[in-house]
Amino acid sequence: MSERGKRSAVRLTARGAIALALIATLAAYVVAAVIDLPIVVGPVFVVASLLGVLLVNPRELLSLVVTPPLVFFVATFFVELGRAFGSVSIVQSLALGLFGSLSRGAPWLFAGSAIVLVVAWRRGLRDNVRDLREELRAGAEAPRPRQSFVPEPEGYFEPKVYGTARTED
Repeated sequence: MSERGKRSAVRLTARGAIALALIATLAAYVVAAVIDLPIVVGPVFVVASLLGVLLVNPRELLSLVVTPPLVFFVATFFVELGRAFGSVSIVQSLALGLFGSLSRGAPWLFAGSAIVLVVAWRRGLRDNVRDLREELRAGAEAPRPRQSFVPEPEGYFEPKVYGTARTED
């Protein structure tokens, strides 16, 4: 079987992979609330992040590797915001809920981020970083066109007066 035959036909953009991880994490929060088992969220987040990095286009790996913490935070924020609406102090409930949920999810967040980084590195993240460096160097070395100062036309900043002056009686 050729190399092409081994690859998956499904390819996601970075946005698609991020959306996959976000939706899966939100769904895991819902399932965890229904069955009262909060340990479900972390593994689902890790699996969704892994699936996203495996299915994303290799040229978009650089965009994807920085997003797992953001995805986890956004999903947790929405869930805790929903929980906070039923309390007396929404801000206090939201802050405490975020602190607790992010603290419980920290090991899973670190694991998901590390797995995404390792898999992305093996899939070609190094090439993406090298290409970005070359683009930045080329942009810094390119001569910038000199812009000469073009003054505004005469009277541009002077206020226009319409009509005649009022006379007070």
